[in-house]
Amino acid sequence: MTNPKSSEIAKKYIDLANKYGAHNYHPLEVVLTKGFGEWVWDIDGKKYLDMLSAYSAVNQGHCHPRLQKTLMDQSQKITLTSRAFHNDQMGLWLKQITEMCGMDMALPMNTGAEAVETAIKIARKWGYVVKKIPLNSAEIIVCDHNFHGRTSTIVSFSSEPQYKQEFGPFCGGFKAVPFGDADALEKAITPNTVGFLFEPIQGEAGIIVPHDGYLSQVSSICKKHNILCIADEIQTGMGRTGKLFAHQYEDCHPDVLILGKALGGAFYPISAVVGSKDVIGVLKPGDHGSTFGGNSLACALSQTAMSITIEEDLPQRSFKLGEKFRKALSILPKHVVKEVRGKGLLNAIEIQKEAGHGRFYSELLQERGILAKETHDVTVRFAPPLIMQDSSLDFAIKTILEVFSKTQDEWSKK
Repeated sequence: MTNPKSSEIAKKYIDLANKYGAHNYHPLEVVLTKGFGEWVWDIDGKKYLDMLSAYSAVNQGHCHPRLQKTLMDQSQKITLTSRAFHNDQMGLWLKQITEMCGMDMALPMNTGAEAVETAIKIARKWGYVVKKIPLNSAEIIVCDHNFHGRTSTIVSFSSEPQYKQEFGPFCGGFKAVPFGDADALEKAITPNTVGFLFEPIQGEAGIIVPHDGYLSQVSSICKKHNILCIADEIQTGMGRTGKLFAHQYEDCHPDVLILGKALGGAFYPISAVVGSKDVIGVLKPGDHGSTFGGNSLACALSQTAMSITIEEDLPQRSFKLGEKFRKALSILPKHVVKEVRGKGLLNAIEIQKEAGHGRFYSELLQERGILAKETHDVTVRFAPPLIMQDSSLDFAIKTILEVFSKTQDEWSKK
């Protein structure tokens, strides 16, 4: 495999991370120090097109001027009060996010995984308080190959062996069905089922897009059986897939929406569980909490991030550029590329198993000024900032066509 050589100064930072940090990631050997828009620069001054966006957290682009101003203004007033008191930003944020989502209430947290954990707790309590199922019997249905985070509860229902290996014992109350199979979902429902938790497009699994009609079927089944339709749009939301939310491609009406990543504009972590009053309203003081959840700085930045997403029409820009991207890559050779798939600017190239490894192609792209990342060995995902300029997309297409024109063996012989 190719191994881009790091400069001595970059190597110093990489060595520090390797010596003092836990080895729970395998990053590309690049040390980033500056970013603006869709571009980032490494410690040596080399410029790269960011085609990962911190796994869709940088939808509004790096260092958006409006977010910079919000950060400076709010940081000079107050940043954190805790939920022991009210602040003058959270109420405004709650109004904006619920109106954006067409929901009644929201609960702020910090990370996507925290929001998923929160949604699980809410769904279970809703099952006992509203649906009146027997105490401690709640079941939540999930999908095979899901990715909702890495907490001990969440990995309990993961189907990825590494996420679970040596992390047990695991939390019960979950059952998995194949993603995209509405019949399997309906068959798995029991009187104790309280909800179905799913990603409208599976991200970590390799940008797996379900067949047309699946999301509307899911919504209908949940309503028919009186279970909560819980859409994890942490990665797919905020315009990433060409709609404000990916479930909007179909007649799908989640009872609970989970948001994160780009909700903070890449300046500060903030996540949310948004839903109806009948669902979110089951929580009482003391049921759940977070010291930083709903803090002034996060809520101020998130308001600006949401405004940018709507006012700059990022969902439509994502849709337009995504169509162009997939069409241009449709000519890639079939002996190298098995499939190009995605929606909006959430896309993936799946490589033929005999053609090579995703890491190899990610490093080839890095050498040529594009940062992307492999997932599950044979897939490379592409998720640039939604503010990406047409000229930047043209550069990406040209470079990707070059890199994926040959197998790993063919490149090695050059």
